[in-house]
Amino acid sequence: MESVWGTGAARADGALASKRAKEDSKSRSRRRWRKSKTKASRLTQNMDLRTMTQSLVTLAEDNMAFFSSQGPGETARRLSGVFAGIREQALGLEPALGRLLSVAHLFDLDAETPANGYRSLVHTARCCLAHLLHKSRYVASNRRSIFFRTSHNLAELEAYLVALTQLRALAYYAQRLLATNRPGGLFFEGDEGLIAEFLREYVTLHKGCFYGRCLGFQFTPAIRPFLQTISIGLVSFGEHYKRNETGLGVTASSLFTSGRFAIDPELRGAEFERIIQNLDVHFWKAFWNITEIEVLSSLANMASATVRVSRLLSLPPEAFEMPLTADPKLTVTISPPLAHSGPGPVLVRLISYDLREGQDSEELSSLVKSEGPRSLELRPRPQQAPRSQSLVVHIHGGGFVAQTSKSHEPYLKSWAQELGVPIVSIDYSLAPEAPFPRALEECFYAYCWAVKHCALLGSTGERICLAGDSAGGNLCFTVSLRAAAYGVRVPDGIMAAYPATMLQSTASPSRLLSLMDPLLPLSVLTKCVSAYAGGETEDRSDSDQKALGMMGLVRRDTALLFRDLRLGASSWLHSFLDLSGHKSHTNSVPTAEPMRRSVSEAALAQPEGLLGTDSLKSLTLHDLSLKGSSDTSETPELSLSAETLGSSTPSNVNFLVGPEEAPEEAAKTQELSAKDRGCGARAAFPEGFHPRRSSQGCTWMPVCSSPIVKNPFMSPLLASDSMLQSLPPVHIVACALDPMLDDSVMFARRLRGLGKPVTLRVVEDLPHGFLSLAALCRETRHAAALCVERIRLVLTQPAAPSSPPL
Repeated sequence: MESVWGTGAARADGALASKRAKEDSKSRSRRRWRKSKTKASRLTQNMDLRTMTQSLVTLAEDNMAFFSSQGPGETARRLSGVFAGIREQALGLEPALGRLLSVAHLFDLDAETPANGYRSLVHTARCCLAHLLHKSRYVASNRRSIFFRTSHNLAELEAYLVALTQLRALAYYAQRLLATNRPGGLFFEGDEGLIAEFLREYVTLHKGCFYGRCLGFQFTPAIRPFLQTISIGLVSFGEHYKRNETGLGVTASSLFTSGRFAIDPELRGAEFERIIQNLDVHFWKAFWNITEIEVLSSLANMASATVRVSRLLSLPPEAFEMPLTADPKLTVTISPPLAHSGPGPVLVRLISYDLREGQDSEELSSLVKSEGPRSLELRPRPQQAPRSQSLVVHIHGGGFVAQTSKSHEPYLKSWAQELGVPIVSIDYSLAPEAPFPRALEECFYAYCWAVKHCALLGSTGERICLAGDSAGGNLCFTVSLRAAAYGVRVPDGIMAAYPATMLQSTASPSRLLSLMDPLLPLSVLTKCVSAYAGGETEDRSDSDQKALGMMGLVRRDTALLFRDLRLGASSWLHSFLDLSGHKSHTNSVPTAEPMRRSVSEAALAQPEGLLGTDSLKSLTLHDLSLKGSSDTSETPELSLSAETLGSSTPSNVNFLVGPEEAPEEAAKTQELSAKDRGCGARAAFPEGFHPRRSSQGCTWMPVCSSPIVKNPFMSPLLASDSMLQSLPPVHIVACALDPMLDDSVMFARRLRGLGKPVTLRVVEDLPHGFLSLAALCRETRHAAALCVERIRLVLTQPAAPSSPPL
């Protein structure tokens, strides 16, 4: 019996050892594959464009010849055809990329900051070529092996061939921009009709290939699994969003049980393309606000830094006085926000790593707004820390239509810990329910309140930094411009991460990248801008479906979660979206002024003419308007309500380098013929080249042509020189692969040309919105740390001397 048991045990041990040996062998094989892939990636990075193209063409011809000799089979025929296509597209793309690369340096901010949309487009195309080169080498080395996965490799090669074809189309579009624009300009400069034609032609390009197997190929590898998860969730969410428009909501089970999108990249890409082209801004508002659901936000906060203070404050809509910086004896009245919905409270979130003096005062406690059981993270300490000398005022992003400070709370807590200063994040009202200029009015009001009441916030206010990302970066610039127009204290500096500075519907080399960007597709961008400009025209018969009541959503989701657990249902959370919430406004201050009015008649007035007026003890907005309207014609007179805004373009706008300032640029761009300058978008392609068009048919894309988008308080890039002169030192952190990169580059060039202190740091291989992904990988942590470093520069150093003009 013992021998039988001993033999069985020996066999089991042998089987276990054999299994371990196989696993070790597989593990070593995977490590060798990753090592070879990394080595190949490094080699391709060091290749110049021509060498890479020639290597790819040689491999494609070799593979094409091999599979052509394998008989009449369908798979062999398709493999031969795909390598023939790769050869053709690579040979056609290389001259176009070389042309762009030869002039790309002319559009950089300076030699130390080699970044603009032309460079980004070339880099993206190189990434696609490098992937095809690596895959072609793999096929050439393994095509005779019995373990060669023919179907998988064929599907991947076909997907990247389509991507390469579309990138070639983008390269020709970029050449069209190069021919049409004046020297040094990155934005399309044709008339509005030509711009609209260009954009509508561009939006018909096929995009699905970039959302399937090729998803995120241009970004750092650590980002790609996250993008795949987001894309699967988005297409699942979108699939059920249309089915549940009647207000039944979108079930969480539908979000996470649509497995076919995970296993079929082509299906996912096609569905993603349908969603971005056809679903309205309310869908994107709902999807982007998913992170604010109690369950998900709690998980995010568990992984973030622990702070002593995180309080949501409701600022009452009461007017107050602010001293003028030029003469503190004079004051100006800061009125509460009024546009569109009348006076109402403004919500801000106070975040502080330490409990500081003033933060537990009765006056501040009276402003606290309850958020439920987790709203107050104020914890007793043996003693209070003294007030900080600095204060950070933060404005969140979200395309002007989504998210709140709660979405951005995880990285704001890290900022509070690393900087050791209180942070006030503003929860402004969102479009399309509250279009421009409501958000600007609320942010300006909250900024002025924070400056006046900094002692309550735990700061002495000696140094104040205004920080924001994306749409929040836009609002940082416009709030500072408005503070200067009022004559009140402007911040000591601005840190803007990947800001949007040009909201006018136009094209630029970096915005061409929106064709493949899963986070910022062009049609989504235009819908957000249209909503912010008040141009949302889609008929939504049930107004209840327009608002997203987040607190009602939290309570509903929690109740449904426990209900599903009790019933043992497969859906663990019944709904991510409550389309029946009402958004109410508390009109606690009656007013006789019209409900819809301009941001202020004084916003563009020059305060210099007022500072010598000794007879006035206090200046109101009306006084500023009267004085400013007669002072200078250099500042454009502006009303920000849609009814009163004229159609004139901003005056004295010169954000492009003139030909006389850049003879080298002029010589380069004059190489393109006058005939090319007059051609339409379709004529940008050479004869015989036909990019793939979208299978979704004709799509509606709101090309916002309202004059309001030219307002410098909406598009700060269009502000006059005199307005931009009033800005404090500006620090911009942008992404090389962001469709908004050219916004940052051109804005920095304008400020540098005016001699204003400005820095521009561009991070590589990361998508727009990396601050919200700060904990995801080493690259996002490094980029987030760069933003913290820029804020610290503002808080610890005096203003730098002005840079010499370009």
